[in-house]
Amino acid sequence: MKSKKLYTHIGKLIQVREGLKGPLKGNEMAELPYMEQAWLLVENGKIADYGKMRDKPGVGEAEEIDLKGRIVLPSWVDSHTHIVYAQSREEEFVMRIKGRTYEEIAESGGGILNSAIKLRKTAESELYESAEKRLLEVISLGTGAIEIKSGYGLDTESELKMLRVIKKLKENYPGIPIKSTFLGAHAIPAEYKNRRSEFIELVIGEMIPQVAAEKLADYCDVFCERGFFTVEETDQILKAAAKYGMRAKVHANELALSGGVQVGVKNRAVSVDHLECMGEEEIESLKNSDTIATLLPSTAFFLDLEYAPGRRLIDEGLPVALASDYNPGSTPSGRIPLVLSLACIKMKMTPQEAINAATINGAYAMEVADRCGSITKGKQANLIFLKEVPSLNFLPYAFGSDWIDQVIVNGKRVH
Repeated sequence: MKSKKLYTHIGKLIQVREGLKGPLKGNEMAELPYMEQAWLLVENGKIADYGKMRDKPGVGEAEEIDLKGRIVLPSWVDSHTHIVYAQSREEEFVMRIKGRTYEEIAESGGGILNSAIKLRKTAESELYESAEKRLLEVISLGTGAIEIKSGYGLDTESELKMLRVIKKLKENYPGIPIKSTFLGAHAIPAEYKNRRSEFIELVIGEMIPQVAAEKLADYCDVFCERGFFTVEETDQILKAAAKYGMRAKVHANELALSGGVQVGVKNRAVSVDHLECMGEEEIESLKNSDTIATLLPSTAFFLDLEYAPGRRLIDEGLPVALASDYNPGSTPSGRIPLVLSLACIKMKMTPQEAINAATINGAYAMEVADRCGSITKGKQANLIFLKEVPSLNFLPYAFGSDWIDQVIVNGKRVH
């Protein structure tokens, strides 16, 4: 198989950018640059060049592939997932149908604690096999870069086990940029229910140093939320992690105005994620920072929550990313095409804004914008070839249709 491929007769080459210095903010998110009647040269797994068909280069040693007018996009960048877990939680899905809330289920030993009990009993090899299946699943749906969190262990041994699984995924799938996040502070485990301070000390004094010693995490995240971790506890944990080189991310404001946005900004978080509940103070805090607002609309859909104010955040001039939150309890789906539809339908983002949020801004939200998120010379050739569709607006409009024809990772077709 030739290492050079020349894709020709591309109807539209979407998200063509050179020289971008940071995430798109506010009005910039409405601009989705593209090139019509284009060609794209891929060499050694990277985007080598592109241009108009009228300027098509000679084939040379390249394999020429006629795309017959189809649209080409960069792969999705999913900057918030929890795909390493032991078992699904459909029993809680039924409990919610019968009227139990997410918080009530958690307080009764379900939710994250339920996942922790199952994960502690599961061998590392089994965890890897199931996580690998989920990774391959989302790749087939167009995801070309992904962040994965721990947080279903809640003890040192189990958190390290999860992070080693993520490390193995990184090693075995080098064509997909993968970032690892330590989320030991996801919930207070049952055995520490009346000893919160001792668990915080375990996270800070034992877990973080061991995670750092084995170089298992790029980021540290905390579930700063009503009923989970306070602003003060979050600040303490993020500061401890920063001493070991782990940058901050925060689960913020999913269930209430938790202060998670402000403590995230205070700790120079790369992103604050969820944001279903937002007030003026939160918006002003983000305006005065480099922190990206990452919205997870399929979580609001699945839990039947209010959606994050995506339209308002963009109108306020902020950078917004979209991610799936793929996890067993609140979002058992890594389908970014559905996320696009929900962003447009429920958060009033335009299709162009949603695509920008799920590609280039997602890449900035997991600090891989030098490798993916746009059609840029030198970036990885992680691409989506669409079936025949009338326009880009059709993508979020046709929320139940499978409009992806091929998925390319590192220049090679994988779906």
